[in-house]
Amino acid sequence: MALARVVTFEGVSKDRMDEMDREMSEGQPPEGFPSAELVALHDPEAEKALVIVIFESEDDYRRGDEILSAMPAGDTPGRRTSVAKYNVASRMKS
Repeated sequence: MALARVVTFEGVSKDRMDEMDREMSEGQPPEGFPSAELVALHDPEAEKALVIVIFESEDDYRRGDEILSAMPAGDTPGRRTSVAKYNVASRMKS
């Protein structure tokens, strides 16, 4: 079963979100980071972001969580306000 790491951030400006998008599209994931799908949602008016990283296994989740939790605060979109783990109950692409 796939697992999702869901993280909320505050203080995320549009400029910072644009910068993060460029960094992610041009760069490589951190060393040792397992294969994953990332979705970042942003509310520019409230300066909040929700980042969902979907891992395919418990081991991948554990490794990814360790790497992401150890990241310096400057590498994140804003102030992290919560981190939660969810089972991915359903996925659909059209």
